[in-house]
Amino acid sequence: MLKKIIILALLISMGSWLNGQDQPYFLRQYPDSLNKKRLRYVVGGQAAIYATSLTLLYQAWYKDYPQSNFHWFNDNNEWLQMDKIGHATTSAYFGKFGYEMYRWAGVERKKAIWIGGSTGFILLTVIEILDGFSAQWGASAGDFIANATGTGLFIGQQLAWNEQRLYLKWSYHQTQYAQYNPEKLGTSFMESMLKDYNGQTYWLSGNIKSFLPKQSKFPYWLNVSFGYSGEGMLGAIHNPTEVNDEQIPEFTRYRQYFLSLDVDLARIKTKSHFLKFIFNGLNFIKIPFPAIEFNNQDGVKFHALYF
Repeated sequence: MLKKIIILALLISMGSWLNGQDQPYFLRQYPDSLNKKRLRYVVGGQAAIYATSLTLLYQAWYKDYPQSNFHWFNDNNEWLQMDKIGHATTSAYFGKFGYEMYRWAGVERKKAIWIGGSTGFILLTVIEILDGFSAQWGASAGDFIANATGTGLFIGQQLAWNEQRLYLKWSYHQTQYAQYNPEKLGTSFMESMLKDYNGQTYWLSGNIKSFLPKQSKFPYWLNVSFGYSGEGMLGAIHNPTEVNDEQIPEFTRYRQYFLSLDVDLARIKTKSHFLKFIFNGLNFIKIPFPAIEFNNQDGVKFHALYF
């Protein structure tokens, strides 16, 4: 959980730090030539924030655990693979910010795509290496693949279309499960947002208008979203029968699939620079809409509003 908090803080810091340099990086046209002053801001800012965040992560997460030789750990069957989709989402979103920062500095488009778009993969790979030297955990090949998948999703779209038509997004609702295993699933609402995979849903949100002819009158901000989540998970692989010597109910673990609509906040037109900054920063959140759920326990379910 702490690792997720530090990663989230890093993402916010990257956007906020550049927001104070001249103008925010996505609020004006990209310069036609390299702006060395801005490039120094980007490279220096990234290096400082990376170093600080990784130092904090080491001190808070790894320092008190024994170290070992680099080794691998297979966690691909944990949490119904929800954590892997989370890795891909984080990697893709970091890539988006990295690309926009380098374009703001005037770096040529394809170079910015490859260098900036790999921001998330590089950061998460460093964390994975730290895991690999910790006796408590180990490097996960599944995490590497998930990180590369998220990065590839961003880079591939930017190369093909020069825009993001498909976003990986996240939503959360509070569940009953955290009360039975709070150490694993969170002791508070904010903690459960990061730890309780039962309440998290990850979405592939596609912009409909971008795939239609240019003369189409279809709303440019409306997306269709396909969601995935898991239910009934009290432990990573199996549910415990008791926690802290107390019996807990038995829950069936199963996968959930969703079909819903969404809003691409980055495509909402506004003259307000502040709103552009907010919309761009929050576009990883799936907007609540009615949804149809499919699972092997209940069949088909309709949600009047799902988040």
